[in-house]
Order: sequence, then structure tokens, then C-alpha cells
Amino acid sequence: MELFALTRRLIDIESITPNESAVGEFLCDELRRRGFEARKMPVEGARANVLATWPGQARPEIVFSTHMDTVPPFIPSSEDAGRIYGRGSCDAKGIIAAEILAAEKLRAAGIFVGLLFLVGEERDSIGAKLANQQPIGARFMINGEPTENKLALASKGALHVELVARGKMAHSAYPELGESAIDKLVEALHRLHAMQLPEDAEVGPCTKNVGSIQGGRAPNVISDYAKADLFYRLVGPAEALRREIKEAVGELAEVHFPRETPFLRLRTLDGLPTMVAAFTTDIPSLPDWGEPLLLGPGSIHVAHTEGEFVEKAQLVEAVEIYCGMAKKLGA
Repeated sequence: MELFALTRRLIDIESITPNESAVGEFLCDELRRRGFEARKMPVEGARANVLATWPGQARPEIVFSTHMDTVPPFIPSSEDAGRIYGRGSCDAKGIIAAEILAAEKLRAAGIFVGLLFLVGEERDSIGAKLANQQPIGARFMINGEPTENKLALASKGALHVELVARGKMAHSAYPELGESAIDKLVEALHRLHAMQLPEDAEVGPCTKNVGSIQGGRAPNVISDYAKADLFYRLVGPAEALRREIKEAVGELAEVHFPRETPFLRLRTLDGLPTMVAAFTTDIPSLPDWGEPLLLGPGSIHVAHTEGEFVEKAQLVEAVEIYCGMAKKLGA
């Protein structure tokens, strides 16, 4: 089946962030072969987004979008009777294939949608941020991420928190002569664990993960430096949470907020099952590309895993759902 074959061809092009140039080249050539006008939108170096529209058509009212990059490691494609496996199968190369075939099917029905495929979503959304400087005037953007073909009511935000504790080195036999940065960091993390996090009745709780801890010189040295990186999944504005984190940590450590992606409530459509996306997407970086909707085949629970896969039935269903959504939005 063409949909499955295209998905596998895309998976078999390694595109781990920031190495998306080869899959972008392939998509430009493939889209032109299918009759689209496709062009690259330069991002940095050889990296480029891909924008495709139909020849002779005014700006599209609706754009299908997703990302071309994947997380490591590269895993080539394989398949069985019910599934396609490989890195990017559900996040998000199967989605690219479904969006292309849906756009072709819609053209046959006289509905002309655009396609926007982006670099860098898995790291910093650099492709989306630069694309947002070049909007084409679409009214709606249907963004593809693995939601098991359910329409997202909301997408949790993300707050990256960096704690840096500083101390004074000394011989471990004389701890009174030093000041342990690790002890300070441990106490700061303990205080953050004890915090009551916000919760939304519809969306669920704000959650926290301590993703990495670094510090110390050697077992027999009082540590002078320690650092931890945390990720909070937001269910509302972050201002109050930032303040509470700083108050809880106090003088134990410096608190930095390197990156924030806002929480978003999203548009829904009658007749489609819904879910809440606990993950973040490119959508917050694309406010000028139309009112966003979020839906795609595959499960986020297998994305980024060794056994990533997408159900073939969900790929087929996604093509029909994307077509139905475009028709409803264009009505």
C-alpha cells in the first residue's frame, strides 16, 4: 500500500536532530513529483523546513504540519501484518505520509491544503520559530503528533528548571572546613518534592521530573558545585509556579529557567474522540499559522522507545480523519 511504503521510505532516511537535510531533500523531490509546488525554508546551514502548496491556488485556508526530525538512535523500518516499526514511525514520519495522502485526496475533492514540515521539534522548535516569521495567511493549522487519532483538548506546557548549588571544597575528613554543594542541592530537591503542584479538573496535574544531576569532584572531596535539571509539565500559567520554586529553594541554590513552552487549550470538532496531550509540540511556536488543532496516528507511549511503531490501521484512519477535519473547517 502506498501509504505504508511512503512511511517506510521516510523512516529509512536518518533525520536525528539536527540532521534533517536528507529527509527534507527527499520530501521536496517527492512532493514535486506528486504535483505540489514545494520549496525549502532555510533554517541554519543545510537545515530547512519544507513548504508545499498546489500550483495556481491562492493561499491555503488550512495547513497540515508536523516535524521531520527524530530522537536518537536511528532504527531502520520493518513491518508485520499490523504495524510499521522504526524510529519516527509514529513520531512523526507516519504522520507525514498520512498528511501527504490526505492532501492529495482533498485536492481531488476540490479542497487545497498546504503542507509544512519542520526541523528541530525534538530539541528547540527552531524550525517552527523561523517558519512563524514567514506565515502564508492560513486560517487553520492541523498539527500532527501521536494522539492515537484523538483530537487534543489541550497540550501541557513545559518549564525547564535548572538548579545550581555552590559550596567550598575541603578534605572529606574535615567536613567542617568545607561547604557541600551536593548537600544543598539535595535539600533543595527535597523541598521541591514537598511542593503541592497545580491541577486542572479537565487536564489533570502538573508533574515534575528530575532529569539529571551532576556535581562533586571525588568521594574524598567536599563538593563545591552541583547542578540539577528538572522539567515541569504545565497545566496553566507558569508565573506562580516559578515564584513558588524560587521561594522553596531559597538560598540553597541559584534557580534558572532556560526554557518554557506555554500550556494551551486547543480547538475541538464534533464527532471526534478527545485526549489531553501531556507532551509539548511545535504549536506554541507557530501562532501566526492559523488556529491550531492537534491529532495524529500512533501512541506517544511508544514514541522515543526502542520498539517504536505505528498501527497500519491508524495510518489509514488518519488519512480519512484529516480529510474530514479539513472539510469541516472549510465548510
